[in-house]
Amino acid sequence: MFSQLPNLLTLSRIVMVPVVVVLLNAQEYSYALLIFTLAGVTDGLDGWIAKKYQLESALGAMLDPIADKLLLASTYTMLAVLGDIPFWLLVLVIFRDLLIVGGYWVLVAMDKKADIQPIFVSKLNTFFQILLVVLVLVHQSGWLTLDFLVSATIAMVVLTSISSGICYVRVGMRQLE
Repeated sequence: MFSQLPNLLTLSRIVMVPVVVVLLNAQEYSYALLIFTLAGVTDGLDGWIAKKYQLESALGAMLDPIADKLLLASTYTMLAVLGDIPFWLLVLVIFRDLLIVGGYWVLVAMDKKADIQPIFVSKLNTFFQILLVVLVLVHQSGWLTLDFLVSATIAMVVLTSISSGICYVRVGMRQLE
């Protein structure tokens, strides 16, 4: 049973996605923040356990990024629907992800080496995407007024989304050659 703990934690994160969506739909920002934070903790914990106890698996390698994207895409969608973040930001974030995944599948379809490793600016983008969710949820909960920080973080999400998207396109183009 312990050998499956990382995968169970990842699956629990997937189960938390609809909970966050329902809480946001009800504008229960404090509870949504709690579940979003818990999901983040499980993300760190599943990776740490898998590495520390050598429990990495093909299933975990596949499920982990899916769980991450489901959580972020669903949260961004709800925050855009509620008017808490601009709709165009949702479009940018989703388009970037679709561009990366689509590029990967083009490489695979063309029998090219599809070895796309995470780049620093992409990790930075993920950090700012998560930070933006946390800041918006804290702000909407009424705990702190974070207008300036939210605006600055939106700018960083835009900057890192565009720059990482360009970097991945360049990597993909090189692999096509």
